[in-house]
Amino acid sequence: MILPVAKLGTLLLKTMSKPIATRLKTEASRHPKFRQLIINLAQANHRISTNIQRRVYGHSTSVEIRPLNEEKAVQAAADLIGELFVFSVAGAAVIFEVQRSARSEARKEEARKKEIEAIRQKEEQLAQDLLIVKQKLSELEHVANSRGLSGLFRSSSVPEQRPHD
Repeated sequence: MILPVAKLGTLLLKTMSKPIATRLKTEASRHPKFRQLIINLAQANHRISTNIQRRVYGHSTSVEIRPLNEEKAVQAAADLIGELFVFSVAGAAVIFEVQRSARSEARKEEARKKEIEAIRQKEEQLAQDLLIVKQKLSELEHVANSRGLSGLFRSSSVPEQRPHD
């Protein structure tokens, strides 16, 4: 019962994170101090990704990289922030699911250990009971032998047949 609810909750959280990411992107581009920060972030990201692309395609990396214009930088950084937010929400959902699964497995393992311990205790109790029964049987055999009833405790389960007269 809890598993479908958790899955639906995770899906709902992921779905709700996309409009929040969009709102975050628009607000990030409006705030002046944050705007400058994200422009710097976008320019750094642009330089790194351009250098990686140049290396992958075998182009020269010593050529100067032209910076993005301000609007493209803001848009790129806002997109990056939105994607990071969605990724973070999805990552948190995965971590939550893994932890929940680990807790469930730990509970199952604890239940198995308790069950094994109960079986072990029952086995010990049965072994003690068997020992007591053997002792009582030995005492009965001893008493019977001392009273001359030695034929009472034969190990054969087949009744003794008497010769017919």
